[in-house]
Amino acid sequence: MAKKLENETELGLKRRARKINRELAQAYPYAVPELDFENPFELLVATVLSAQTTDVRVNAITPALFARFPDALAMSQAERAELEQLIRPTGFFRAKADSLLGLSAALVERFDGDVPAKLDELVKLSGVGRKTANVVLGNAFGVPGITVDTHFGRLANRLGWTAETDPVKVEHAVGELFEKCDWTMLSHRVVFHGRRVCHARKPACGACVIAKLCPSFGIGEEIPAKAKALLKYELAPGREELLAKMIAGATRRELRAEGYGLDA
Repeated sequence: MAKKLENETELGLKRRARKINRELAQAYPYAVPELDFENPFELLVATVLSAQTTDVRVNAITPALFARFPDALAMSQAERAELEQLIRPTGFFRAKADSLLGLSAALVERFDGDVPAKLDELVKLSGVGRKTANVVLGNAFGVPGITVDTHFGRLANRLGWTAETDPVKVEHAVGELFEKCDWTMLSHRVVFHGRRVCHARKPACGACVIAKLCPSFGIGEEIPAKAKALLKYELAPGREELLAKMIAGATRRELRAEGYGLDA
């Protein structure tokens, strides 16, 4: 349930929301898509595979997948059994294989193998909804979009940005609070914060950089020392070196090559 600050006006909400975005930008200057990709097709496929699993798991299997099927034409001609075996670790592999075969065939037939850069065309592809389409548009084509996954939806409610729970309604409500040019990076920052600090079951309130701006402060651990122990990924205790490298601009692939684990 979304909470609001007492007597907050619509203008006050917009100002607070934008201040939160600025604070998150300072906290996560290295915020990027957490799926590895080299081109729009790879991002589209990886995002479809990320449903009901972690980005870490998807990133572990996509190198072999794209080495075997580097483009839409190759994937559209894939043997189902081989494709299913490659994507099996991501779960729901039969349904995901259906989506990948379907969207690849559609790309070849309707777009000469290229990924379209329009929302209405993307959402007609097999297995592609608004969330996936906005990920691709924002990160492969520079078209602003808000990506409402479970983390974004949870934080939008906790921060009092909207009481909506339907992803499309959340997308539109939050979009009203920010300049369109900020939508894509806002999505990354909010998701980063949701994965690392503002957890579903026990948020690390006492270690949160936007605690003073959050109407839900106190639903999680308030004692700073205990809250810090709840932080995940590069913010977790003992991972200061990893955090420094990420802030310095090291890519996820570079970090993995150096032996850093990027899972929680």
